[in-house]
Amino acid sequence: MIDLRIDNGIVITVDGARRVIADGSVAIHKDRIVAVGPTKTLSRTHPARRTIDASRKAVIPGLIDAHAHAGHGLIKTMGGGRGDLWYEACHKVYTTASPESFWRAEAQLAALERLRFGVTTGVSLLGGGDSVMRTDEPSYCDAHCDGVREVGTRSVVAIGPTRPPHPRLYARVDGKRRKTRMVSFEDQLETCRTLIDSWHGTHGRRLNIAMLTPTLRAEHRASMAATDFDEAIRQAKAARALSRERGTIFTQDGHQRGSVAFAHRTGLLGPDALLSHSTDLTKAEIALCAKTETRIAHNPSAIASVYGRCPAPELIDAGVVVALGSDGTAPDRSGDMFRHMQQCMHYHRRHFRDASLMPPGKILEMATIDAARALGMADDLGSLEVGKKADVVLVDLARPHLYPFNMPVFRLVCFANGADVDTVIVDGRILLSGGKPKSVKTEKVLDAAQRETEAMLDRAGLRKLIQEPAGIWNATRYDTGRV
Repeated sequence: MIDLRIDNGIVITVDGARRVIADGSVAIHKDRIVAVGPTKTLSRTHPARRTIDASRKAVIPGLIDAHAHAGHGLIKTMGGGRGDLWYEACHKVYTTASPESFWRAEAQLAALERLRFGVTTGVSLLGGGDSVMRTDEPSYCDAHCDGVREVGTRSVVAIGPTRPPHPRLYARVDGKRRKTRMVSFEDQLETCRTLIDSWHGTHGRRLNIAMLTPTLRAEHRASMAATDFDEAIRQAKAARALSRERGTIFTQDGHQRGSVAFAHRTGLLGPDALLSHSTDLTKAEIALCAKTETRIAHNPSAIASVYGRCPAPELIDAGVVVALGSDGTAPDRSGDMFRHMQQCMHYHRRHFRDASLMPPGKILEMATIDAARALGMADDLGSLEVGKKADVVLVDLARPHLYPFNMPVFRLVCFANGADVDTVIVDGRILLSGGKPKSVKTEKVLDAAQRETEAMLDRAGLRKLIQEPAGIWNATRYDTGRV
């Protein structure tokens, strides 16, 4: 007798044969998938204590968000389109105005958003930009991980140092008290060691740590003192060594033309490396990624993808594993991976003026099995196969925008959105049913997020950044002169 069987669904397995089973069933025992096949067969061979009727629903692997940022959920649109103000807010909040309660509330909000959209696994950099990481003490990452643990989804938390010069100013906030201290690279690296020991591979491997180090680009060589730039290289090598020593994924944010080649010369690339954005790469850099088996996190909805294009089709054709990411929920996005799948298709089709590019099946792979490969988790996640973790999502296809009822992969990728998700199962545990979370109370999570945001705005003196700018009406561009 197994624990759970999902019957009568259109099972889109994303397995090696890319099977789509029209009247399919997925059998689950404990935290693993034990059978996938026709409902008629599995109902006979795998009696279950509980069954779910998935009639007129697509049954898919849990979606994976390969690149996002913790903290962003509570600052979202601050600055009203002014990127400089938004980054200023990131830096201030993430270093000197965010107690543990902020990070826990934001983690729960982001995890609940992901859950509601069928995203069972997500990468979250513990901070903003590619350098402002909350790694002065372990307690902030502890708060994030504890928040996600309660929701029940999976998180890969990326931690690491800020960019030189060090030491950097951080502050511990306790109510109205604020205690500042200067934090060195060595302090941050020790925090990373502690967090790897505490969290990596814990809670049924739902919680994992990744190491990161700031990406070094041409502007950093030009703007940083030579000694600081040399120190940044030394620190990158030290962080990379720690990731290899402890067996964690290594990631970097904000790659673009030239920085991948520099990362290769620094010894950072490899099959356990995941580089985000990676816009305007040269042919030589694409070849480097293929040769070193470096993975790419493509974020087609990100602002970085406005200023440059990740050559995702070219990378894939070269044999590189490319995963999809949201880039977080700020300043103008969401955790809805259906949105980012559709953006990915149209983004590259418009660039090449070729509507045959990036077909729906490939796009779904980028948010499932390819993302699992990019995270080194393909043995457990990314497809509905015997022996893998029971991370399963049911998408309600009985919706006007998803009818007529045919061509399920096209319906799912081209037309579905996160609000169509009906049921989410992680590790064999039902976390969302009928669109309603089971592990946490939505109102409690929302109230905590609002409370922490209000306190943060007052603490950091940033209320002016949540005023809507005049330039959002009657003009083709933001009024960027307004502060």
